[in-house]
Amino acid sequence: MVLSIGDHPRVRLVRLPTPIQYMPKLSEELGIELYIKRDDYMELAMGGNKARKLEYLLGDALKKNCDTIITVGALCSNHVRLTAAACKLYNLHPILILTATGPKKVKGNLLLDVLFDAEIKIVDVPSSEIPKVLEEVAREQEAKGRKPYIIPGGGASKVGVLGYLNASVEILHQLNEMCVKVDYIVHSTGSGGTQTGLCLGMKNLNSGIKVLGISCGPSRDLVSNRIKRLAEDSVEYLKLPVKLDDKDIIVYDEYTCGGYGIVTKDVVEVMRRVAKMEAILLDPLYTGKAFMGLMDLVDKGVIEKGSKVLFIHTGGLPLIFQYEEDLWRYGIKVSDLEKLA
Repeated sequence: MVLSIGDHPRVRLVRLPTPIQYMPKLSEELGIELYIKRDDYMELAMGGNKARKLEYLLGDALKKNCDTIITVGALCSNHVRLTAAACKLYNLHPILILTATGPKKVKGNLLLDVLFDAEIKIVDVPSSEIPKVLEEVAREQEAKGRKPYIIPGGGASKVGVLGYLNASVEILHQLNEMCVKVDYIVHSTGSGGTQTGLCLGMKNLNSGIKVLGISCGPSRDLVSNRIKRLAEDSVEYLKLPVKLDDKDIIVYDEYTCGGYGIVTKDVVEVMRRVAKMEAILLDPLYTGKAFMGLMDLVDKGVIEKGSKVLFIHTGGLPLIFQYEEDLWRYGIKVSDLEKLA
C-alpha cells in the first residue's frame, strides 16, 4: 500500500535515514531483542524528531511565500530550538512563543534559541489561550508587512504528520534490510504528531507493529484525543485508505514523574543505566521517561519476553544541561564527587 507523501513540498534539513542499532546488553538484561532508532543523530542543532516534521512544515511555508515562522513551546522546548535553526537555513524569521515552564536560566535549549538569534516572547497564559496569542503575533507581523506561518506546538499538524509517515517507510525498509521484524515501537509522546505519523504509517503499510506512546506529561486521554484529531485531519488531507481506530492509539501516562518538566530520581537512574550499559544518552523529560516506561512494560509482561522492540530516540540532548541541577541532585553520589576532587 503506497502512502501519498511524495508530492508534498519539503525542504532538506537532515541526512536520512538515521541508523538503527542493536542494544545487546539491555537486550540480555530485559529479556527482549531491543533496537534503537537514532533520531538524535541528526546534524541540525543537536538533532531530534521535530526536524522530520519541520522539513514538511517549512516546505509548506515556503510554497505559500511566507517569510516569518511563529511557533510555541516551553522554555526548554526541543521543537522551538530546531525551528529556530531550520529558519536560519532558509532565511526565515523565527518568532518563538515560550510558555513559562522549565528552568529560567539561559542554558540548554533556551541558550541555543538565543544563539540562533530567534525573536523570543515569554508568556504566562493558560494553554487554552495559546492559539489566541499566536494569532495576535501573526497579525502584528502582518501589520509590519511580513507574511507569517504558524506552526503549532511540537509541529503537530496534518502537515507535520508527514514527517513520521515518511519515517515509517524508512523504518520498515531498514528493518527489512536487517532481516528484523519488530513487534513494538516505543517512543515519547506529548503533542501527538510523532505518534500519529507512526500509527498511520504502520497501519497503512500493514506492518502489524504496535506503536506504544509513553507520555512526557499530559494525561492518556488528552494525548489520545490529540492523536485522534490529528489522524482524522491527516487522513482527509492525504486521502489515506486506512483510518485509526481506538485500539490503534496506545498511550501510557504512568511514567510522567508527576507532569511535564518534572524530573525525579527514577528517571535519572534510568538515564545513568542506559549510558553506563550502552553509551547512549537520554534526556530527563522525554526519552528518559519513555525508556523507563519501556522497561516497566517489559517487567509487567505488557511487552512480552522475547519480543523484538524498536525504541525511537527522539532527541532532546540539550535538556541534559538545562536540567543539570536535577541530574546532579539525583544522579551523582557524594562518593562520585569525592573521586573528582
